[in-house]
Formats: sequence, C-alpha cells, structure tokens
Amino acid sequence: MVELSSFPRQDAKTSRENRKTGLRESVALIGKFLLVGCAGVLLGLCITFATLQHGFGFGAVTAGPWTAWPKSGAGNFDPYARAGLAHSGELPMGASEGVSFIAHDDSAGAAFDANCDYTVSGETPKARHWTLTLLSPGGALLANAADRNGFTSSEILRSADGGFTISLSRSARPGNWLPIGAAKTFILDLRLYETELSPATVALDAANLPTIIKGACR
Repeated sequence: MVELSSFPRQDAKTSRENRKTGLRESVALIGKFLLVGCAGVLLGLCITFATLQHGFGFGAVTAGPWTAWPKSGAGNFDPYARAGLAHSGELPMGASEGVSFIAHDDSAGAAFDANCDYTVSGETPKARHWTLTLLSPGGALLANAADRNGFTSSEILRSADGGFTISLSRSARPGNWLPIGAAKTFILDLRLYETELSPATVALDAANLPTIIKGACR
C-alpha cells in the first residue's frame, strides 16, 4: 500500500529540482549575454586602437603607398575619425581647402624603417601649393639637428622636367634632404592645397603621386 503522504514530498522534490534547473539555465543565459557583450567591447577597443594608430576612421581612399580620408574634413565624419583627431590633436583639412595623404609604407608595401634610406620622387597632382612633411606616427614633428621637417612646392629643387627627388636619411644627402634624426619610425604627410583632385569623387591613380623607394639600410 502506498502512503498518500509520499506524494506531497515527491512534488516538493520535483519542484526544487525544477527551480534549480531553471536557475542554472538563467545563469548560463546571463553568462552568454555577458560573454557577447565583453567580446563586443573588446572588438570596439581593438578597432579604436587601430584607428588611433593608423588613421582617421573609415572611408579611406588609397593610391600606392598614399592614403587619404576625405570624410575627415567633412562635418559628418565617423566616431573613429573623431577619436583619431582627438588623439593626435590635429585639425583635418576642410573639404574646400584640399586633400591630405598619409604614407606609413613604401611603394613596395613594407613599413617604414628609420634605419633605412628612402627616396621620394615623381610629381604631385595639380595644386596651387603642396607640402611634404616627415612626422611621427602620432603626428608630431621629428626632432633633428638640421631643424628641417619638410618641403613646400615653392622651395623644393626640381629637375628639368619639373619632377623632384627627396632623400630621407639619418645622414646628410645632397639636394632635397629630409633628416630622419633619432626617430624609430615615421610617416609622411603630403598635403595638396586648392587642388582639383577630390578623392571623394575621383578614382586615384598611384602614377599621379610620388613613389617611395627604400634604399640602403644600416
């Protein structure tokens, strides 16, 4: 004969087990949400870090070793561009002012090495004025004994065909020489002022921009 009093005890045990199972499932679900949230935050931080190190947000236009971010000079640039500008303290060129190009690599695609010499040569797209400046990856001028950080279109020495050659090296070079100084790494900033070129609307051709060729390394 089965005692009637055993049924309530069995129901209570089943109820406790169901509550434990439900609690475990809830904890597992919360854990998954937290894991996804942490992964999202980590991904966002990685993207932001890469943006701060290598440029101003999305919408990059590339031609050979040169990259431009035309939206960084507009009022609707993305949050990563804002973070990059806040990090560097640099004011972007306005869309009506011109175009700024940055090079982190040479024309072969290799990252700049301050222990090597480089030759920047060729021509630039038509512009009223342009500047080529040697900077740290953070956008600061590089200290050097010659106290020279760049050239302008009005002062650079040109060849008979109108082209130019600039030497980047720790040691002095004849002609147009930009000293690298004691820097471990660097970038190049080419700025075209009042130019008809618009990377936002025109497909850029690397042939229209200077080449960057690595020379001897120490």
